[in-house]
Amino acid sequence: MHGGHAPDHAAGANGRVATGGTGELVEVVLHVGGMFAATSARGVERRLAARPGVRGVEANALSQTATVRYDSSAITLADLERWVEECGYHCAGRSVPGHVCDPLEEPLAHDVQGGAHEAHAEATRGPRGDRRAVGRAAEAHTGHGGHAGMSTAEMARDMRRRFLVALTFAIPIFLYSPIAVEVLGLELPAPLGMRTDVLSLLLSLPVVLYSSTLFFRGAVRAVRNRTLDMMVLVATSIGVGWVYSVAVVLGVEGEHFFEAIAVLASFVLFGHWMEMRARAGASDAVRALLDLAPPMAVVLRDGAPVEVPTAEVQVGDLLLVRPGSKVPVDAVVEDGTSSVDESMITGESMPVTKRPGDALIGATINREGSLRARATKVGSDTALAQIVELVQAAQNSKAPAQRLADRAASWLVLVALGGGLATFGVWFWLVGSSLETALLFAITVVVIACPDALGLATPTAIMVGTGMGARRGILFKDAGALERASGLDTVVFDKTGTLTMGEPAVDAIRADGLDETELLRLAAAVERESEHPLAEAIVAAAEARALHVPPATRFRAVPGAGAVAEVGGRTVVVGSRRLLEQEGVALDGAGAIGRELQATGRTVAFVAVDGRATGVIALADTVRETARAAIERLSAEGVQVVMLTGDNRVTAERVATELGIGRVLAEVRPEDKERQVAELQAEGRTVGMVGDGVNDAPALARADVGIAIGTGTDVAVETADVVLMRSDPGDVATAMALSRATVRKMRENLGWAVGYNALALPIAGGAFAWAGLTLRPEIAALAMSGSSLLVALNALSLRRAKVA
Repeated sequence: MHGGHAPDHAAGANGRVATGGTGELVEVVLHVGGMFAATSARGVERRLAARPGVRGVEANALSQTATVRYDSSAITLADLERWVEECGYHCAGRSVPGHVCDPLEEPLAHDVQGGAHEAHAEATRGPRGDRRAVGRAAEAHTGHGGHAGMSTAEMARDMRRRFLVALTFAIPIFLYSPIAVEVLGLELPAPLGMRTDVLSLLLSLPVVLYSSTLFFRGAVRAVRNRTLDMMVLVATSIGVGWVYSVAVVLGVEGEHFFEAIAVLASFVLFGHWMEMRARAGASDAVRALLDLAPPMAVVLRDGAPVEVPTAEVQVGDLLLVRPGSKVPVDAVVEDGTSSVDESMITGESMPVTKRPGDALIGATINREGSLRARATKVGSDTALAQIVELVQAAQNSKAPAQRLADRAASWLVLVALGGGLATFGVWFWLVGSSLETALLFAITVVVIACPDALGLATPTAIMVGTGMGARRGILFKDAGALERASGLDTVVFDKTGTLTMGEPAVDAIRADGLDETELLRLAAAVERESEHPLAEAIVAAAEARALHVPPATRFRAVPGAGAVAEVGGRTVVVGSRRLLEQEGVALDGAGAIGRELQATGRTVAFVAVDGRATGVIALADTVRETARAAIERLSAEGVQVVMLTGDNRVTAERVATELGIGRVLAEVRPEDKERQVAELQAEGRTVGMVGDGVNDAPALARADVGIAIGTGTDVAVETADVVLMRSDPGDVATAMALSRATVRKMRENLGWAVGYNALALPIAGGAFAWAGLTLRPEIAALAMSGSSLLVALNALSLRRAKVA
């Protein structure tokens, strides 16, 4: 049995393609570098969505990417790249696996029904041979997992440098500050007879002009993009506080608070640095996928092995895959036998045997023998590239809870700015406090209300959840599917190819007058000459038992009935009851055995030797090894399992009984499968549908969550919300458990973020000053940064959840 294969989407050279109103709608995942704040993504979405030809944008600051759907007849990838740059961010093209794809290669738009491979094969003769394209592909990979990890790592290093500079100057600023005198009793003399406030001003310059420029640039970018985010709040707090303190140094009455500004900047930068490191952990799964492809491939040219960059491999090239090396691109074995480790792609833990004619998935590892394989898909058409795109699109998509949180975060910025002004007005004019006190309270409100924790609450959990799924061979297509799967109470399994192998196999042998082994050996000798699926199953059973199958002569096939041949001087008949009767063979006891087996839904082949019925071979579509355990697990979790099939009721009941399924919908025509799912939904059930065939596609689309087996047809995979790469029914329960764990983390994070702001804002505004409970801006910064870090770490703890 072969392991699960990667889904073969009918996509373009780098993305899913659908027919739009005026042209082809192409979906790409772009690298968008420089989104420091979780709320920065909203500005990118708003600016790009306003551009002509763009149909949808979903950006993700955590992964530094954006999923863009656009009309390829109206705009190009270069247009998108330029528009991202105009938003104030860096765009290196598409976020694609390193070595394999050119990030600046223009997507190919072609018909959804086909032509992808031909179009891409034609394209590879030009741009892919370009050395500059190869260089860009290699550069995309350098050290940091293609595009998605590179900019995050650089941002974390930059944040660390800024934090260390801010901290270095914040310490002496604090020691020379008025608060150090009041609280610690320190009265340090300034060097060179300088005034301490002037010294603090000079020491604050690196903090404001270097460390904090990150916030000022981000604020300007946000305003240009017509959004308000945490950068605006932090920049406003630092800017207002510093300008006031400078004014105090120049003669305005009051006390400066350079120390508050310096420590505030240090704490915010430290929190962002820690957050960046946590973000890197959240995107580990995608970064690992981006790193999978080997940099070089061995191509056979004129019979000689030539090592070339993987990005130069073209469709039709003959590849040499040596033991221990990675398969560079998707291919088909032409010569050799080996076992291949596909765990990094499908999640299948056991190596899969590969023989001539079998498909190889790019980036999998050849364990034993040497293979010669013909490249079938390269670049963005490879399974690896499509899986990466699918996972990134899911991570960039927004669950309903996240859309609500994003809107709340946008309003919270306005609340913070408005609350800061109101706090200043109340303390300065109504209470009659000093300008310094009113400003401190106002800045504290603005800082503590930063909505970063709210913006991180769901994306971090979704990134970790989808990444965990990808590592287990479970691909969620969007965040909505990940969220909906947590509420499933009914799972409908299509029988053939889902719970069963989808092909006949010998299920039982009943011999009468001959040894069972001898009976199978003789039957296999006859059936080896036939191409019928039942004949192949009998031959496969003999091979599995390592039986010596003798040659057959005078073979004669009887269409629709069976075959007759001479084996070792004996006349052997294998086939239906009608064939034996035509050959003048009396069934005797074999007839009763056959009726008994047929009553259980099996197909039977009678065997006669030299005019005497000698036994019956029963064949059936065998259940998958993991199917019964999968059903038991779902049932134990309170999920109702339903089996849906077009087979006759006898066969369906046999399989259902073997698996322990209580509800069976049998003899359902393909066009009625969708109606059966709708009827279950009408009963008030939340239904997941698991299928693999073209006739399952409408039911998959109708279900609350459609789940496709990875070896299924393209249509079934495209229609589904979740793809099981390993073709293991047990992964259905794993997907649901992962969904529940992810949603639980999302709710915990949202609860913390909302609760934190609800509690912290009144304290920051001085509502409890009468009780001595107040906060300074630097403490507010620490609380805000700690809140964001806590949300990110809580999401990362999802990786310890037991879902399998």
